[in-house]
Parts: sequence; C-alpha cells; structure tokens
Amino acid sequence: MTPDGRATAAVDAAYAWCERTTWREARNFAYGIWLLPARQRRAMCAVYALARRIDDIGDGTLPPHRKLAHLQRVREQIGHLDEEGGRGAEDGRVLAAVADATRRFGLPLRAFADLVDGVEMDVRGTRYATWPDLALYCHRVAGTIGRLSVAVFQAADRERADTLADSLGTGLQVTNILRDLREDLACGRHYLPAEDVARFGCTGTPAPTPAFAELVRFQAARADGLMRDGLRLLPLIGRRQAACVAAMSGVYRAVLRRIARDPLQVLERRVTVPGLAKTGVAARALLLPDGTGVKEIW
Repeated sequence: MTPDGRATAAVDAAYAWCERTTWREARNFAYGIWLLPARQRRAMCAVYALARRIDDIGDGTLPPHRKLAHLQRVREQIGHLDEEGGRGAEDGRVLAAVADATRRFGLPLRAFADLVDGVEMDVRGTRYATWPDLALYCHRVAGTIGRLSVAVFQAADRERADTLADSLGTGLQVTNILRDLREDLACGRHYLPAEDVARFGCTGTPAPTPAFAELVRFQAARADGLMRDGLRLLPLIGRRQAACVAAMSGVYRAVLRRIARDPLQVLERRVTVPGLAKTGVAARALLLPDGTGVKEIW
C-alpha cells in the first residue's frame, strides 16, 4: 500500500471509531445525524467524539488540578490543528478525524476551545447567579456544537445561522440540565440560576414541592422557547441537514414534554424517551424537515 493509501485507511479507521463512539454514547445525537449524507455524518461523529473526550475529562475522577492540566493539553492540540492543518493528529484517532473534517468543511476550531472553557467552569465548580451567567456556560458547552454543525452543513447566511444554532444549542443544554438534575446534584453541581430559585421560593436542597415543580416548568418553557427560536435555522440549510436538526430537536422536545407533565420526576430519575419514539421523531423529521414534524410541547 502506498503512503497515501495508508493515510487514507488511517483516516477512514479514525472516522469509523468516532462513529462507533457516537452510536454507543449519544443515542439522541445519533438518531439525528444518521439522516445526513455520509461525508457530513462522519464529520459530525468526529465533532462529537472530540467534544465527548473534552466532557469526559471534566466528568472523570481525577482531582481538579489534573483535570485542568488535561484540558489545557487538549486546548494545545486543537491549536496545532488550526495552525498546521493536522499536526498533532498522530496523538489519537479523534484528532485525526477532526483534522480531516476541518480540511473538508472548515470547522471553526475556536468553538472547541470555547467548549474547553465551559468544561473548566464545571471543574472549578462554578455556580450561576443569573440567567445570563448560565447562558454563557450553555453557549460554551452546547452553542459551540451548533456552530460546528453549521460549518459541516455548509449553511447559507453563516452569521445568522451561527446565531440561531447557538440559541438551539442553548435550549438543548437547558434540557440536559433538567434531565440530569438528580445526577448533577449528587456530584455537587448546581446549574439553576440562583435568581430563579429565589424567585420561586425554593431554598436549600431541592425538594418535591409545588414551588420546585413550577421552577422546573419555568426552565422547561425557557428551553422550549430557545429551541423554537433556533429552529429558524432550518430554511438556511439543506433538506437532509434540516431533517437532522429537526429530529434531534424533536427528541429533546419530547423529553421536555415529559418533564413538563411531571416536573418532580427530575428529582427521582433521568427522564428519557424510548427508542421507538425516537425513531418516530426521526421519521417525521425526514418527511417534514421544515420543523412542522416536531410536535409542540405546550
């Protein structure tokens, strides 16, 4: 095999590893991106795999100072990809796939650095006094993925598409916060803005009270509003890309519907949507990729 052939085989293997990782670790994400053309699907799996690597550092068991050191190392690797179009890809399959996706689609690698900033906020135990404080965190850990997706989708009116993708990503992240509330509390992570907690009269450890239920409903409505705004992205991207976004958003909005019907369940378990229901959402999105196939919540 020629050197070029070996390089192509290595990149193909790197993408294959990212695809397996995505399907194993992120079913909600995977149900959406499997509607994309193969080249874009592979690039999105590379984006997910690197984002997952960064998240795993923050969620791991190392002491904070070592987590921060590992995150700094990833930040440096990302910088090398940006500066030299792939130096450092030998450090792992994920970086090799991301380097190739960047050459093909012009990924804004600064978005990965923003994601590192967001995970550092988790490592440092940041708490959020106001909604703008939490919105910055969501921008870093989720809006970044939206902007990377817009690059892969080759959206028209890139500046507007980036703004809408950021809104959509922020809505998805607020949904994650509600879905994972019980697990995060057990880890000592508090995301709900203190001003909102006080506004609804919730003090101390979250408890199954009517006031807490209303607080959760308020956050669910906020997440849904952000996603509604973000779905204005769909006319700026192709049909299959719009189907991908609509499918992913539909799954998350299905989670929000379940939370809104019974807000106190977030204190008991992680709220999920069955696989068959996710398949149905994906099918509706493929048929109606303008977003009309995404059911309303309220």
